[in-house]
Amino acid sequence: PGLHVSIAFALEVSVGKTNTVTALNGSNVLLPCVFTTCIGFQDLVFTWYFNSTEMIYHGKIKSKTSEPFLVGRNPRVEFVGSTTGKDNNISIVLNEVDFSDAGKYTCHVKNPKEKNAQHSASIFLTVVHKMVETDNTVTLIIVGVVGGLIGLLILFMLVKKVVLFIIKKTQDRK
Repeated sequence: PGLHVSIAFALEVSVGKTNTVTALNGSNVLLPCVFTTCIGFQDLVFTWYFNSTEMIYHGKIKSKTSEPFLVGRNPRVEFVGSTTGKDNNISIVLNEVDFSDAGKYTCHVKNPKEKNAQHSASIFLTVVHKMVETDNTVTLIIVGVVGGLIGLLILFMLVKKVVLFIIKKTQDRK
């Protein structure tokens, strides 16, 4: 007896289209993370973890009109996101990566405005000694050959149509 209304909250966290990043030893690497929420946020807390246990960045955002402020961080981690624009970007940069930095990085978000809804997304970092350029020569040759064959097939079909049309017109005149 009575009307029951349920509200669905939707806090989502994303690290982009791919969840793997490769960085050159000694370089700086961007670890992307954005969040979306249907009803907005207030006193939102976000934390970055390395291999699920080590906290490397901890920040808090009062509201949509204020930028995040630092609660705690690893000295090699720099916040590069912004939450006052269109995207709720809470990305970080890990400076001077080392082989020991390879592993899983998790961006965790908690929104008190959504009954403390929590969500996280992970990205995997691989650190390499040198970047290897991919040779796409074979792929380009295959694509070129297939494209050429399709082009020839279309040309053959057009020539056949024109020849049949000419034959039909000459037969109609007789």
